[in-house]
Amino acid sequence: MNRLKYIGMDVHKAITVIAVLDSLGEKLTEAFVRTTSMAILDFLHGQRGTLYVAFEEGTYAAWLYDLIRPHVANVVVCNPRKIVNQGNKNDKIDAMLLAGLLRTKALTPVYHGEQSTRAVKELVRSYNGIIQDSTRIKNRLKAIFRGRGIDCSGEAVYRSEERESWLCRLEDQAVRARAKRLLEQLESLDPLRDEAEKELLTEARKHVDTKVLRSAPGIGPLRAAVILGMVGTPHRFRTRKQFWTYCGLSVVTKTSSEYELINGQISKSKKRPLVRGLNHNYNRALKEVFKGAAKTAAAGQWKSRFDAMIANGTPESLARLTLARKIAAITLALWKRGERYDPNKLTMSSHAA
Repeated sequence: MNRLKYIGMDVHKAITVIAVLDSLGEKLTEAFVRTTSMAILDFLHGQRGTLYVAFEEGTYAAWLYDLIRPHVANVVVCNPRKIVNQGNKNDKIDAMLLAGLLRTKALTPVYHGEQSTRAVKELVRSYNGIIQDSTRIKNRLKAIFRGRGIDCSGEAVYRSEERESWLCRLEDQAVRARAKRLLEQLESLDPLRDEAEKELLTEARKHVDTKVLRSAPGIGPLRAAVILGMVGTPHRFRTRKQFWTYCGLSVVTKTSSEYELINGQISKSKKRPLVRGLNHNYNRALKEVFKGAAKTAAAGQWKSRFDAMIANGTPESLARLTLARKIAAITLALWKRGERYDPNKLTMSSHAA
């Protein structure tokens, strides 16, 4: 008889706590194993039956998913923010809770990408890490000048040829030395950024989907590579609204007292939901991609449409958001169909919010 087993893993740096339940929710065993490939696989190979495994998204999730996926029936990497435990908490309880929720299909899975695009994803992370470091240094540098009442708007403060003139504006020698080191750090990141970008584009060109993505309005080679690396496959999103949420472009609305009693009948209120901005839980790299694509399209092939929205009284920020949502919807549709963008076939209205 083929026995179903549900395995919850609470993974830590040195030790992984494992709980195993059967199909009726009865505890079969629990174990403490070292967080190594050999120890974890030895435990799984010692379990008979059809194995289903769950653990939380975290530092070890990608490694562990690739390690055990070929050896079990299914692996669920879950979102820890959506696990509610109102009682006591420890490693044993956490592992048992994961196994129980897995058995009842109550876990919210986190997507772990296609193996074929894993290299692109790692290179995107490398590139974005350097960009974030550069931004952090720039913010610290401008904070020095602004904190002393020195206007540093624009990009001039970062230019190496103007370095001495900017440093001379700082009267304190220690502050000047600090600013100089920040400028040197920023300059040292330039070749690393160029190298990371080159490696990313080289790897992305190996995938035919990149050509489809590049055809979308405002999407160039670098933005296409980031989309490919971060998303992996478009089929993980059933609708464009799900994609908008992942990209941080989903409008959040709040409403209450939706129903009212009229002449003894329950009717839905006509009160409009209140708009509360965009969703806060999103992929930051993708939001930057589509915001940048909207800015490019607004100054290029969609300039007339952007200008028309502004002429109709739409604020510029909202007009750019509208373009970003449309570009994201078009990108998802093109990618799913494997087709390149045709402005006569995929119109703005066909992907309206």
